Parts: sequence; C-alpha cells; structure tokens
Amino acid sequence: MTAKKTKTAGSKKAKAPKGGASTRKQQAAAEASAKKLARLEASDPAGKTATQGDHQKAKPAAAKKAKSAKAAKQMSALDAAAKVLQEEAGEPMNPKTLIEVMAAKGYWTSPGGKTPHATLFAAITREIAVKGKESRFQKSSRGHFTAA
Repeated sequence: MTAKKTKTAGSKKAKAPKGGASTRKQQAAAEASAKKLARLEASDPAGKTATQGDHQKAKPAAAKKAKSAKAAKQMSALDAAAKVLQEEAGEPMNPKTLIEVMAAKGYWTSPGGKTPHATLFAAITREIAVKGKESRFQKSSRGHFTAA
C-alpha cells in the first residue's frame, strides 16, 4: 500500500528571488524614500538637513533632564504610602485612605488613573509577597496595612 500525498492550502512556500534581486515592493519603497528626502532637502531654506539620527540624539538628552528633575521632586506611590504609614504609626489604613492622605500631604497624586487605590493595593501586596519580612508593609487585616 502506498500513501497518497495531498496538497494543503497552507503548505505552499513563497519563493525567494534568485540572484539577490530586490522585489518590486522594495524598489518602490526605495524610490519613495528618495523622493521624500529630495522634498525635505528642497524645503530646507538653510540647506542643513538634519538626519534622523541627529534628532534622536538631541531629544533624549533633553527628555532625561526633565525626567530626572521630576523624579527628584515626586516620589513613587509605594514610597509615599510607606511614609504615611510610618507617620501614622498606630493606625492600620486601607489603600483608599492612603491615597487621600498622600494627596492631602502632597507626597503623591494620581496621574489621572481611575483606580489608584487598586493599583496601590496590588503594589503593596506584591512587595509583601516578594520581599517577605524585609517589606516596608505588613497586612494587619483584610484590606488594611501598617508599617513594618
């Protein structure tokens, strides 16, 4: 008995162009980019066309300075929650009240999220699970945390 070979629709493989010749799509893309470059050079009045690499090098340096200044001023939600719990030492707090106190004292404000308390709860429980006894938080009762 011999088995019959059947053709399936997905078994066909695309053939690569022979001899290293580029495809029509690649040629069209190269022509389009050459035209775009010519338009950019024509529209530049000073005759100084910056390459894409120049723009990419200049933007991150300025962005890093702005981000580092913001990072120095604003602490993370977890850091702010730990600071609030250390100051309010005798009282366990839930994430909603932690968010309210953090905003009132100016430690941290939500960047516009709908449920910052849920995010804070998840972050605190994750820190407790990962760090264990070295965590800054302890779970006192369901949904309430204290400083460790």
